Amino acid sequence: MNLLPFLIPAKPAIFEEEIKKSIFITHLAHTPSIEHAKAFIDSVKTEHASARHNCWGFVAGRPEDSMKYGFSDDGEPSGTAGKPILAQLSGSGVGEISAVVTRYSGGIKLGTGGLVKAYGGGVQQALKLLQTIEKKITTNLKLRLDYSFMPIVQSLMEAYQAVQVDAQYGESIEVIVEIEVSQVEGFTQAVINKSGAKASVTPIEH
Repeated sequence: MNLLPFLIPAKPAIFEEEIKKSIFITHLAHTPSIEHAKAFIDSVKTEHASARHNCWGFVAGRPEDSMKYGFSDDGEPSGTAGKPILAQLSGSGVGEISAVVTRYSGGIKLGTGGLVKAYGGGVQQALKLLQTIEKKITTNLKLRLDYSFMPIVQSLMEAYQAVQVDAQYGESIEVIVEIEVSQVEGFTQAVINKSGAKASVTPIEH
């Protein structure tokens, strides 16, 4: 499992252009799952129900996870729309993203080369407009510690950007924290070292 952060769309982007009287509108959106991707595609198809074609592609996971790729030519000649759309998305390094390219036909045929260029080019231009944020991969840890040690743990949580999710107060304190996977080892060692091994840190399986 790859635990490195990756880029995802911060908000939707739209790019529109006219090529030989056909209007091409590229819609990009953040879709964290295949279900989200399909819902987004359906919403664009509903919005542009009168368009000749709504071709699409999606990368519904990490940028390199081909198990979560999908695409459709939606009536255009095979290979001229869905594949060029997906090629732009998978090559962008952005994950959890879907693209729908709506075409209102102007009656002039573009030919297969022209279609590939129009669909792929539209996504390429839309990607230039896209704002992205980094998606961090996090996990939860359970800490068990004495009350006297809480201030030190709080300062370590700050240092390692761990966020308290829950806390139970009994004879000792049990704290659940969310932390970036890449920080787990350093944080765990710091807690054990600073507490003289009196505090325990255990991973929580999701």
